[in-house]
Amino acid sequence: MTRLLGFLVIGLSIGLAAGCRGETSIEPPITPVRNMFHQQRYNPQAHSEFFADGRTMRKPVAGTFAREMIVASEVANGELPDGSGYVLATPDSVVAELGGMDATIHRGQQRYDIYCVPCHDSAGTGKGTVIARGMAAPPSLHEERIRKMPDGQLFASITNGIRNMPAYNYSIPVNDRWAIVTYVRALELSQVGEQ
Repeated sequence: MTRLLGFLVIGLSIGLAAGCRGETSIEPPITPVRNMFHQQRYNPQAHSEFFADGRTMRKPVAGTFAREMIVASEVANGELPDGSGYVLATPDSVVAELGGMDATIHRGQQRYDIYCVPCHDSAGTGKGTVIARGMAAPPSLHEERIRKMPDGQLFASITNGIRNMPAYNYSIPVNDRWAIVTYVRALELSQVGEQ
């Protein structure tokens, strides 16, 4: 009996393997719950019978915004609310969200070590490992013009990129960019007596 069962299992396995020839099928996929596979929706710019104006694309309700959207321009862009310049220091709301100044500096050091050290090196002198690979040397973070730069401008440089430096607006979250700015300021202060 066990021998027959063994032959049956082997025969079934060979039959299944022979059935999988790797060809694409023209048959529709097997979906147990079809209403999840074919959901009703409108295509962009299609005509709608539901709305009186006939448009499917709707404007957001006035006064609403996406959950992840940052409303304050000081935090999102590093700019003053009236657009007249950059904020001078890391916003207090960001420091509070990150758990205080010590936690902000610690987080900034972690992010700096990941994203900035390859070009700016761990001391911020601009002599990172990419220089050995032929890339132009970035400026030292201890230059007078960078030391006197408002924090918001340094944040904008990280966000939007500048010269050879890429933009990090999508790869580094907003609060982490502010943490990097705070760490760079601490790094500059640590090097004051060494120059």
